[in-house]
Amino acid sequence: MHMADGLVSPAVAGVMYAASAAVCLYSAKKVKNDDKKIPLMGIMGAFVFAVQMLNFTIPGTGSSGHLCGGLLLSAILGPYAGFLTMVSILVIQCLLFADGGLLALGCNIWNMAFYGCFIGYIFIYKPIMKTGMSKGKIILASLLSSVISLQLGAFSVVTETLLSGVTELPFSIFAGLMQPIHLAIGIGEGLITAAVLIFISEARPKLLDFEVNADNKLSYKKVLVILSVCVVLFAGVVSLFASSNPDGLEWSVGNVTGSEEIERDGNAYRTSDDIQSKTAVLPDYSLPDSESAAGTSLSGIVGCLVVAAISAGGMLIIQKINKKKA
Repeated sequence: MHMADGLVSPAVAGVMYAASAAVCLYSAKKVKNDDKKIPLMGIMGAFVFAVQMLNFTIPGTGSSGHLCGGLLLSAILGPYAGFLTMVSILVIQCLLFADGGLLALGCNIWNMAFYGCFIGYIFIYKPIMKTGMSKGKIILASLLSSVISLQLGAFSVVTETLLSGVTELPFSIFAGLMQPIHLAIGIGEGLITAAVLIFISEARPKLLDFEVNADNKLSYKKVLVILSVCVVLFAGVVSLFASSNPDGLEWSVGNVTGSEEIERDGNAYRTSDDIQSKTAVLPDYSLPDSESAAGTSLSGIVGCLVVAAISAGGMLIIQKINKKKA
């Protein structure tokens, strides 16, 4: 659901940057000071980045989807740390891999991080889990939260293009494609999220807020090691087998306009493109001017390392600032 710059006007982009920045600042103030969760935050950020590379095919559509990850991160880290981790992922994807436009970054943070971390987790997942945790409830809560979060995100994309005056994408037609395809993607995200949370609830339930009295079968370090191994395998190996079909947004745009991209001219667009051309050392998760599979694996590993470092390092800095203020 990463929006390209051509889908938003500078005015809408500016408003969404401001909204996303406000939520970032609020999350930084509200996040809990827990030094033990700093390495977990880095590894979970890398984990979500790696799993996002694994596009899965939506049968019968010619489209694909991937995990957003906001709900998964919030269920383990809490909504505020989860949101900040999602921001680090989306920023790295934008700058290092040119995945999503720089001008549209504020929109992408809102559409892909805000709804999952706050709406999906706080208003759907958390109330269901408060009555007691079980495998069935994890699956139900993950599915409902993911589907609703993706529907809200998809509708926000449609609304942002409407407010941006993108006449190539009529509201009713664009929404009629975006909502159903992201319903399917939301189901896929819900199942992936449930699988990871069920593993954690079995291995070390005290990492989840609602099972504090349960016994841990694995140590904290063993869980981190298992997640780290999964990160390496997903990013370096499994990513090579990801679906090559366009994602739900690209598929919807292509079905309306005949092209998966919409180009816009103007200083803001040229500046954004110029900056990304300089920062994106591995554009489209590949080596420049090469289609080698090694580029995909390298992109996955590099992306995971950078996201882990920024997520954990950023949280360490935030906690130090908050402690000084306190």
